[in-house]
Amino acid sequence: MKQTKRNVLAQWVRALSGVMLTLLAAGCSTQSGAEAQQDVLPNLRDVYAHDFRVGVAFSHGLLDSGDAAALALAGTQFNAFTPENDMKWANIHPKENAYNYGPADALMLFAEQHHMSVTGHTLVWHQESPNWIFEDAPGVPASRETVLLRLREHMRTVMGHYRGRIHGWDVVNEAISTKKDEWLRDSPWLKALGEDYVEQAFRLAREADPGAELYYNDYNLEQPVKREKAVRLIKRLQDRGVHIDGIGLQGHFTLKSVDTAEVAKTIETFAAMGLRVNISELDMSLYGYGDRDNRYPDGAPAELLAEQADQYAALFQVFLTHHDKLDRITFWGVHDGLSYANYMPVKDRPDYPLLFDRAGKPKPAFYAVVKR
Repeated sequence: MKQTKRNVLAQWVRALSGVMLTLLAAGCSTQSGAEAQQDVLPNLRDVYAHDFRVGVAFSHGLLDSGDAAALALAGTQFNAFTPENDMKWANIHPKENAYNYGPADALMLFAEQHHMSVTGHTLVWHQESPNWIFEDAPGVPASRETVLLRLREHMRTVMGHYRGRIHGWDVVNEAISTKKDEWLRDSPWLKALGEDYVEQAFRLAREADPGAELYYNDYNLEQPVKREKAVRLIKRLQDRGVHIDGIGLQGHFTLKSVDTAEVAKTIETFAAMGLRVNISELDMSLYGYGDRDNRYPDGAPAELLAEQADQYAALFQVFLTHHDKLDRITFWGVHDGLSYANYMPVKDRPDYPLLFDRAGKPKPAFYAVVKR
């Protein structure tokens, strides 16, 4: 990006930050001293400063939303950032010879202005990978060599664009199958390149940016069957001399699915393999897996929020116990209203999976987490 354009974007981000601070100050000035004091929250980034970074994910739309409370939370509570959607292939490289850096560049500037280290997300995924990667023409599969060339060019260009500014990359996302008797997911990448596509992706990423950390990222790795598949994958990479720095445990929990003993075992298992561990996409739905009812359209019951707080507290006790093995804990969304859980797996069903409510106010879970 040309320096003049970067300067304009930087000025825009600084101006937005100034507006937010003015609005927040104006709001505080109408309160009594006691009320204002109650509104001063501890910052997650400070509470855990000596243990691990605490991050957040959101997309470019938040910058244009006018949600000053959410932007203020993002800029003060967290010291790590993951662009939720804007670096995924379909968004940043929608056509073979067309790159769309604008949204991701604006997010990068926000993160840098607020001293947040950035994790790029994601380079290889079975979703949001355009068909043109795998085809010479509609319905005509491209050769392995052609797909590898396209992958190399994508990594060289995108990782090169952010070289020196991105701390680490989720190189491959969700390659492992959820089926009991299947190792790797039946994906376009597997079909085009074969079982070594994960290896090829990490080698090409290392070539594209030797200074960035490289991660494998997946969900449900706290479940024994899937964890063992991931161990097999990582060991295969290591045995072949592939550079891999860490692993992302996504952590999309439900209220009833938190098994702290298995979470601890998973952290210990991958740390013993020489990997740094990230909790890369943390949230906690009030709905169980497979529950498609809209049970709480008008707000979460207090007893469930209290239970959620207890579960978050138990998780963070595990994280603190293993702080020497963890680099980062990243929440997947700033507040409940910005969570993907409001439209997946059920569209327009309110969910309440994060530490802050829709108005950006701290929930019981926030106070449970900062209490340590």
